Amino acid sequence: MSGTLRSGYHSKHIAWLEFSNPGKRNALSLDMWKALPSLLDELSANPDLRVLIVSGEGEHFTSGADISEFETIFKTEDTAKDFNEAVDAAFDKLVEFRAPTLAKIRGGAVGGGCGLALACDVRITDETAFFAIPPAKLGIIYPFPEITRLAATVGIPMAKDMLFSARKIKPEEALRIGLANQIVSSESLDIEVLRYAETLAKLSPHSLRVTKEVMAHIEKGGVTATPDITNKITTAFVSDDFKEGFRAFLEKRQPEF
Repeated sequence: MSGTLRSGYHSKHIAWLEFSNPGKRNALSLDMWKALPSLLDELSANPDLRVLIVSGEGEHFTSGADISEFETIFKTEDTAKDFNEAVDAAFDKLVEFRAPTLAKIRGGAVGGGCGLALACDVRITDETAFFAIPPAKLGIIYPFPEITRLAATVGIPMAKDMLFSARKIKPEEALRIGLANQIVSSESLDIEVLRYAETLAKLSPHSLRVTKEVMAHIEKGGVTATPDITNKITTAFVSDDFKEGFRAFLEKRQPEF
């Protein structure tokens, strides 16, 4: 297998997932795409997990699909379908991950790598980071769900620009158009991402989880709350997290969720 996926824990509540194929800028082989959903399921099954940090080994986030496999992957209609289904399943699992996800981005987030970054909830980059989506250079089409997510993030005019031109988006522009949430120095990237994760891990996991569900509903075009979302928002006021948060506020202390 070319490349692998690695995972572990910084603490009880904070997990990490790493794309590891540094010789190919952390390109994901078909095997890696297929392994990603089960690994995310395994991490998500941990009831103590509150934040997931996603990154690439070494100098790059990920360059997306391993182009060296394309001759085999697209040899027949069936092999192409198998690849596309594997990629779609990986994106879906990351988008639907039950806890907040943070993309820690140094170097390139290219093609499917940009899509993986967009599938995370928050993107923090260093000064070396860049984003690009180059299917137009290969004569292929970026997946529809990922085009939709790109357009929702940066707007339709900028999404057209990125897809038509395949140009690199550097950190300052990425921050301005919404591809990045924060830019920090290369030296402090690891520290700042972990610090942000620790901030989230101290907050109400129930509040963060339901808020993520609400945002996902909005991103899918929802303009009114579903009965399930309405119920979750209403019942939050009788939850254990609310009771602890309210008591902590009155007692002028930090809540312990």
